[in-house]
Amino acid sequence: MSHELASKLFRRGEISRREFAAKTASSLLGVGLLGNYMTGKSYAAFEGSSKLKQVATAKNVIYLYMSGGQSHMDTWDPKEGVETAGPTKPIKTSADGVRISEYLPLTAQQMHHAAVINSVTSTQGAHEQGNYIMHTSYAMRGTIRHPAMGAWLNVIQGGGNTTMPNYVFVGNDSRHPGAGFFPAANSPLFVSNPENGLKNVKLQPGLTDDKFQARMHLADELDADFRSTFPQRNVKAYTDMYDNAMTMMKSEDLKAFDLTQESADLRKSYGKEAFGQGCLLARRLVERGVRFVEVSLGGWDTHNANFVRVPELCDILDKALATLLQDLSSRGLLEETMVVVTSEFGRTPTINQNVGRDHYPKAFSCVMAGGGIKGGQTYGKTDKEGREVVENKVEVPDVNATIAYALGLPLDQIIFSPSKRPFTIADKGQPLTSLFA
Repeated sequence: MSHELASKLFRRGEISRREFAAKTASSLLGVGLLGNYMTGKSYAAFEGSSKLKQVATAKNVIYLYMSGGQSHMDTWDPKEGVETAGPTKPIKTSADGVRISEYLPLTAQQMHHAAVINSVTSTQGAHEQGNYIMHTSYAMRGTIRHPAMGAWLNVIQGGGNTTMPNYVFVGNDSRHPGAGFFPAANSPLFVSNPENGLKNVKLQPGLTDDKFQARMHLADELDADFRSTFPQRNVKAYTDMYDNAMTMMKSEDLKAFDLTQESADLRKSYGKEAFGQGCLLARRLVERGVRFVEVSLGGWDTHNANFVRVPELCDILDKALATLLQDLSSRGLLEETMVVVTSEFGRTPTINQNVGRDHYPKAFSCVMAGGGIKGGQTYGKTDKEGREVVENKVEVPDVNATIAYALGLPLDQIIFSPSKRPFTIADKGQPLTSLFA
């Protein structure tokens, strides 16, 4: 902050010296929250951030990420009577006027719970960059790593189950931005295989609790000099990791990770694949206070044999998503849990020489259900060939702003990174308020 700006704020009485010192100290220590104090033209980059406020309609989020670029033409925005449609046919759903691909027949029966957004567009057409902006609302930069939505939720609201992580990622994705510039404690707990549960959460055979506590106390004493010599947040995060792990080891809610406690019929309904079981795990976790769970389904990069691979992937998605929506609804959890299905971009309407579809960030789809969303609707529209957004264009930050809006997060609150750069949760994204009931 410049001396001139600080002087103006003091003269106008908008911030006291004590408040100024507290905010400055906060930012110097790592992450600063300036709330409504520094939202003037001195930070013009955020003049477009939404100032809309919302009493939270969602408590939790289950975020289903279709890694690789899901074909909108063969899932949520199928066409008819044009060459770009390929062999894919649309079918009716449980919601009047909402039609989706024939490859998603079970999900079609649940569309009265969901809103389909058929007008998403991105500026990024490569996988890593598209993945990054979809998770963070920001383009990749070599000098900073931005937080994903689950980390923003954890920092701004926290809550949930104090003995469990608030943020869990199910799948395998080393490109996930995680906590970004926030302290490492806000990173997701990564679960690579949902059926394996959590490893190393029980004491080794022959190791009593007293012996374990004695070892941890000794390790803490040995580390004390190092921590005092290097009082940095990454060092503290390492200590916090041990503390959090020990707390979780003692939690009765660890049984949430044991899928064998569910009936065989329900597990079969979700699908035997890791994605389906991950969706079941997500339901069990939000049931116990975990607030943000992401489950990843890869393989959507269908440059070749699109009309072989997409039906196979849709079969996995269809069983899992339809069962998840029905399961959450029957347990009274869908009202407070927003389910989001999205991808880094769509795929070309033009079918290539390998009977595949290539990267297409210009137009693609996203689905939202529960958490205050009015089901049985479509938002936005592409032209008859699926090439151009012709109605209600939605930028990637708008998708994230809508999630944040449902959670009651302040879209215009500025948070400073450790390098003193200001950011808001969804950049300049505007929430799609018309989607809400």
